[in-house]
Amino acid sequence: MEEVDSVVVDSVLVDNIKSFAAGGFGGVCAVVTGHPFDLTKVLLQTNQYKSTLGAIKGTFAAHGPLGFYKGVTSPLIGVTPMFAVSFWGYDVGRKLVCTYVGKDPLNAEMTIGEISAAGFFSAIPTTLIAAPFERVKIVMQTSKSKIGFGETVKMLYKEGGLKSIFKGSAATLARDGPGSAVYFATYEYLKQSWTKPGESASLSAIMMAGGFAGVSMWVAVFPIDTIKSVQQSAELKTSIVQVTKNIYAKSGIKGFFPGIGPALGRSFPANAATFLGVEIARNFLDGVF
Repeated sequence: MEEVDSVVVDSVLVDNIKSFAAGGFGGVCAVVTGHPFDLTKVLLQTNQYKSTLGAIKGTFAAHGPLGFYKGVTSPLIGVTPMFAVSFWGYDVGRKLVCTYVGKDPLNAEMTIGEISAAGFFSAIPTTLIAAPFERVKIVMQTSKSKIGFGETVKMLYKEGGLKSIFKGSAATLARDGPGSAVYFATYEYLKQSWTKPGESASLSAIMMAGGFAGVSMWVAVFPIDTIKSVQQSAELKTSIVQVTKNIYAKSGIKGFFPGIGPALGRSFPANAATFLGVEIARNFLDGVF
């Protein structure tokens, strides 16, 4: 009995490691594909430019082609483990949900509601990584001078310690909880819809499902992402409620959607690349271990 239990524990541990590694590889694919779009989105959200074209022209004029990867160090360092934790958290969430409803976590078909619950769970551990790294990334992206990752961290810590670095954590969870629920539910639903019973999903089905999952997530949570970006870029202490009131007072409902074009433009290719990277890495790891 002890030997069987040991095998089960080893199997779960290996499965968790695979999920973590595959998610990390997917994160690298997402950053490389989507950072220029994300930079443009943040510049618009924080009122650095008035239009997408203006942000693109201004970035190119000021920094050249590499300017579109300004602040990329933070997401490469942060997004890679963030995606690793997200996909690991999603797998853990699936197991917890299946256990709760009495299904086999390895073979059970889950409902959209159950997948959404697992997706929401994945955002809880992910926020611990996402919030500080997005805070650093946004400060780097909106800085008028060239500033490195380490310099930014030191500056924020000097300003207010860890509390300053983790500024916007509540807004990050408020965005990523429902966002992850929509994200994973959309992906699983579309991938299954575009895959014939008994067959493995094609690369095109994986990429299309991943792309639409990203789009659906951003459509669902973009207003709270704007609030988060404004809060994290603010020099003074400000609450989610105050930021929301200020945005609405200044621009009305449309004030919550600046940069949605670049965000949606980024979300399809970046998330298609993410899920493709995750599936390829997972299949490779399954074949090796």
